[in-house]
Amino acid sequence: MSRRMDHDEWRAFVLDGTRTGKLAVTRKSGMPHVVPIWFVLDGDDFVFTTGVSVVKAKALRRDPRAALCVDLEEPPYNFVAVEGTVELSDDLDAMLEWATKIGARYMGADRAEEFGRRNAVEGEIMVRLTPERVIGIADMTA
Repeated sequence: MSRRMDHDEWRAFVLDGTRTGKLAVTRKSGMPHVVPIWFVLDGDDFVFTTGVSVVKAKALRRDPRAALCVDLEEPPYNFVAVEGTVELSDDLDAMLEWATKIGARYMGADRAEEFGRRNAVEGEIMVRLTPERVIGIADMTA
């Protein structure tokens, strides 16, 4: 039987390995838009970067509400669903710090700086999603 994850468990789950998040925003037309993202946590905040001209950035500038799902796509099919609001920043120094951490997580320590410098540039923004609601479900096939 499935069960709810506690705070420490959902944090450990989303940080395990290189799981991606699936970020959902609302387009200007009202149509949903879902894309995969690389992220790290800062406390309970999800931090990621994106281009300023892409759909998700435009949508988040217009409406700071977002949802994110991180899941395990094999048994026991765990997931964490997050709803919250975002803050956007174009501070390149802060972006470099976080983009480097994201690069380390997904590309390894040996390529962290390369990816940090590639993604902390003009035309990119840093996004901080602060959860207002988190639901973690574990062992869905138990």
